[in-house]
Amino acid sequence: MKNWKKILIAGLACSTLFGVNPANAAYSLNEEVKDVTPALQMASEIGVLKYENPNAAMKNAKNKDAIVILSFGTTYKDSRAKTIDATAKAIANEHKGVKCVTAFTSHIVIDHIKENEGKCDYKTPEDTLADLQREGYTRIALVSFDVIPGMEYDYAKAIFNQYKEQFKAMTLSTSLMYWQGQEEQSDDVLEFVNAVKEGLPKVDKDEAILLMAHGTPHPANAYYSVINTRLHLAKMKNAYVYTVEGWPGIEQAIHRIKRIGYKKVLLVPIMMVAGDHANNDMAGDEPDSHKSLLEKEGITVRSYLHGLGENKKIQKIFVERANEAWDALQGK
Repeated sequence: MKNWKKILIAGLACSTLFGVNPANAAYSLNEEVKDVTPALQMASEIGVLKYENPNAAMKNAKNKDAIVILSFGTTYKDSRAKTIDATAKAIANEHKGVKCVTAFTSHIVIDHIKENEGKCDYKTPEDTLADLQREGYTRIALVSFDVIPGMEYDYAKAIFNQYKEQFKAMTLSTSLMYWQGQEEQSDDVLEFVNAVKEGLPKVDKDEAILLMAHGTPHPANAYYSVINTRLHLAKMKNAYVYTVEGWPGIEQAIHRIKRIGYKKVLLVPIMMVAGDHANNDMAGDEPDSHKSLLEKEGITVRSYLHGLGENKKIQKIFVERANEAWDALQGK
């Protein structure tokens, strides 16, 4: 587990404003900066975030702690149980006696669950935090189920910044992948690759593995290129990442497969759940599905329809992320 003190306050690598703190192997505001403005402070907040309310009444309030898990959610009930719920349960088992609640960041998913299932046991982060405040909870550890620190993780950070002053203390975990081994931090991408590698079915030597990620217009889309590089360094030279809504897309993946000469492909989602994107965009029978497009090129395709949340090693990583946010909340 990473020490939260090493990652709580990290900053931008600008030598005039930010410097390396040898004691904690992270970036922090340079001690020569005399006027620490809110903008400088916000720019230095990288890693596990923590806020302690300076308000006297809040500081003296009794500690009553809760863990709030933030997940995009899914309308696929079976996959939800095997991935989101199973991972949340693993976190709750690690923190027995602590209230753990899961909130869905997709308001649309919540509405569809209500329509399709008659009710929804998940609320938005906003409504969840309002409930906890009414119940007297004063300290909150937010745990992100995001795979990369993209747009959805920005939403989690926005929730943190919007609601932190309403509680005595609040923390926010990092996403599944965040650090890349720089400045003595952990290599989350390599840890992710090793977990995915162990969770895959066996493939033939002449069979390629296409790992489908979500993709995003956010600059964090660059993580997928890093994953590709780490896959090959991990001796998975037949594995390639592509995205549904980012770059590279299925067109680039097909071009690469054909150029190398693969005639067989295993399609695998690297998303928290095996939901609509996995079942329809990737493995569906529609003419524009990834499976159909590959088959049109004379490639034999099989699909592995399991979300990342089913992978026990991925669950373990998310438990570590929750523990980091929890330890930060406790001041450890």
